[in-house]
Amino acid sequence: MASVTSLSASVHQRLASALSAALPEAVDADPLLRRSDRADFQANGILALAKKVKANPRELATQVVSQVVTGDVIKDIEVSGPGFLNVTISDRAIIENLAARYADTGRLGVPYADAPGTTVIDYAQPNVAKEMHVGHLRSAVIGDAMVQLLEFTGETVVRRHHIGDWGTQFGMLIQYLDEHPHELDHKESEVSGEEAMSNLDRLYKAARKLFDADEEFKTRARRRVVDLQAGDPHTLAMWQKFVDESKIYFFSVFEKLDMEIRDPDIVGESGYNDMLAETCRLLEESGVAVRSEGALCVFFDDVKGPDGNRVPLIVQKSDGGYGYAATDLSAIRDRVFNLKAQSLLYVVDARQSLHFKMVFETARRAGWLGDGVKAFQLAFGTVLGKDGKPFKTREGETVKLVDLLDEAVERATAVVREKAEKVGLTEQEIVENGQYVGIGAVKYADLSTSAVRDYKFDLDQMVSLNGDTSVYLQYAYARIQSILRKSGEARPVAHPELELAPAERALGLHLDQFGETILEVAASHEPHKLAAYLYQLASHLTAFYDQCLVLKADTPEQVENRLFLVDLTARTLHQGMALLGIRTPEKL
Repeated sequence: MASVTSLSASVHQRLASALSAALPEAVDADPLLRRSDRADFQANGILALAKKVKANPRELATQVVSQVVTGDVIKDIEVSGPGFLNVTISDRAIIENLAARYADTGRLGVPYADAPGTTVIDYAQPNVAKEMHVGHLRSAVIGDAMVQLLEFTGETVVRRHHIGDWGTQFGMLIQYLDEHPHELDHKESEVSGEEAMSNLDRLYKAARKLFDADEEFKTRARRRVVDLQAGDPHTLAMWQKFVDESKIYFFSVFEKLDMEIRDPDIVGESGYNDMLAETCRLLEESGVAVRSEGALCVFFDDVKGPDGNRVPLIVQKSDGGYGYAATDLSAIRDRVFNLKAQSLLYVVDARQSLHFKMVFETARRAGWLGDGVKAFQLAFGTVLGKDGKPFKTREGETVKLVDLLDEAVERATAVVREKAEKVGLTEQEIVENGQYVGIGAVKYADLSTSAVRDYKFDLDQMVSLNGDTSVYLQYAYARIQSILRKSGEARPVAHPELELAPAERALGLHLDQFGETILEVAASHEPHKLAAYLYQLASHLTAFYDQCLVLKADTPEQVENRLFLVDLTARTLHQGMALLGIRTPEKL
């Protein structure tokens, strides 16, 4: 079905046309629209335009009003104050537009982006042989939401999970296990992915401790890295075993997060090994990178250390080894030239911003970015504890992600169980809804905060039925489903001929903004704006319930129209939450 033009866009077009007629020399002037408490919309571009053309703003506004046709979409328009335009949209236009959205069951009238292309999203990047911790949460949750949003707007999305699966740590771990085989004391077939990873993590920490304390072991471990890079069969087999075991664990964690991670999308550091030498050669031959004290470096005038000297991006070390920059630059080459991407989106911790700034600038200088190919870092802040400090256990250890998710589900299940008898939930439904509410709470707390900001992880608040939480939104959806189940023979039907109450108008106008919100959020990479929209929608719904009877409305037509409004609200909540990766239970 064709997309539905929002009422705000229709009004915008009419005002622009009226302005062009009133002031032909300013035909390109486009009045800005914003929400107003005293009317449906308020045009605030007249003042700036009047100053530009040296006209009286109130007189110019009056001229614009004289050119506007009213009676269909626009019910009334008036000049306010020094030259504002207050626009009231007709009740009929609101319901007719919403009816068109309602008829489009798959997309709710949301348009596709004007020029969709191909975007590679680099997100959810755990490390092989290490347990995932709270620091891995934001990249996964934000990245998954951006995948859903961009795909919904028509973009072709290629997912990439750039896992840490190469480097010195593997020489260290393999060498340690060769020398301490008795420490691998489990039969792998008898343990879960989490238990196997816990064992690997323990072995890694023991290997790191020995590596830092014993120079001879450090030398042997570094030789083992050379063996790995050279493809020594025994070393490579052990490395592959670590990778495979780690993937099983990764899949189990992402399953808890209710996220789909596909094996072909996991392309770690090792996936670009064959490109590293060529990447360095291309950079050196083009003059983008130069040799400095034996290392291959890229310098930037605006990146300097405390001593005032320029700090380079080291692509190849003086001993011939490759750093993260060589891998990241090779990944860019692969994503641009092999995957044919127009956009590269990196969902990576804000603390790596300088690294990616230098990597992107290097790629631009080399000609790999530019000419329609752009790279962005969707930088995110830190997860904090209630005390405002980085989230740690009482012992000062980093919080394991699985422990955090399990606790969230446990807390949420207790909340669900409290209301289970009242809404008639079975034990299976209690367990399922506990999962949906707990994981939804964790995701929403992350996504409702601007990505670049830090946020406090407070499970008590996250699973609360009050305030800006996913539970509040899930409950709003479930409440609508309860009303629809009790509606008997009455069905949701749009009635454009009816006069709307103020709360109905407010709810309807907000529903009509869903499509514009989705496109804006996808284009700006700001999922928190969708979370804000959905919270406002649930708040409008609450005000509507307080002021408007649904099943006991005055007339059968009014019952049908209000059922139509709440059903469209439910569908919008369901679609919006799904784009954030959050489930909406039918009963709660």
